Amino acid sequence: MQVSVLGAGTMGHGIAQVAAMAGHDVRLRDIEESLIEDGVEAIESNLAGGVEREKLTQADAEAALDRISGTTDLPAAVADVDLVVEAVPEDMDLKRETFADVEAATGAETVIASNTSSLSVTAIASALDRPERAVGLHFFNPVHLMGLVETVVAEQTNEATLSFAREFVEGIGKTPVEVRDTPGFASSRLGVAIGVEAMRMVQEGVASVDDIDAAMELGYNHPLGPLELTDVVGLDVRLHVLEYLRDELGERFRPPQVLRRKVRAGKLGRKTGEGFYVWEDGEAVGVSGEYDG
Repeated sequence: MQVSVLGAGTMGHGIAQVAAMAGHDVRLRDIEESLIEDGVEAIESNLAGGVEREKLTQADAEAALDRISGTTDLPAAVADVDLVVEAVPEDMDLKRETFADVEAATGAETVIASNTSSLSVTAIASALDRPERAVGLHFFNPVHLMGLVETVVAEQTNEATLSFAREFVEGIGKTPVEVRDTPGFASSRLGVAIGVEAMRMVQEGVASVDDIDAAMELGYNHPLGPLELTDVVGLDVRLHVLEYLRDELGERFRPPQVLRRKVRAGKLGRKTGEGFYVWEDGEAVGVSGEYDG
């Protein structure tokens, strides 16, 4: 299968990696060559880690890399492919524009998918002349390790598109969970609800950042606590999602002031070196001094 992934960031390069590891030829597109290079380097690092841990062979890693090509040319990236997955930033106008540009450069049978974690796939798909070929494929970070993909059924998605999406997800070794296109879907709505309550608990002095995270990791077997996960996702992303869910679902998703303050201060989590934790080389090395308990 020919697959195009639009966006070489954290989610995009992860999607490209797992598609290539499953034997698909992948075109990875972004707006700058340097972004593509960064994405490919991250894939190389992930694959090298897999070889080191004996999860795959060196030959398998090299074969996967050989199946990935990069380009800044959108029409070239999506021409004659079977599936396009957009992984551009969580902005409705940008995603709708991307969908429209993709449709103008693809064949009528190409399935166009969005990796949005919370935005309405129905609204994104409405930018298409043939919206029945649109579907949501919500991958989880890190893509190469997480086994779940939410398959989001827009109002316009037809059965052929849904069947194609399900087979693709299963073919790359993931488990599809089918959800209706509702605000936050299933996973984001539940995950954000836990995260926002954890932030309120920090704000109210109920417990320290690391103790709240430890409670969820040890008590509920979460791989990451909700505050560390917020840092990994990005505090600005969490704020944007909460504002959207508040508009759609009500005041229970009102963003806490602690989140707004940190975003205003540029403390966006792992990508800026500080959020609820302090980060060095991609690892949490301590709790942010403002909320160290």
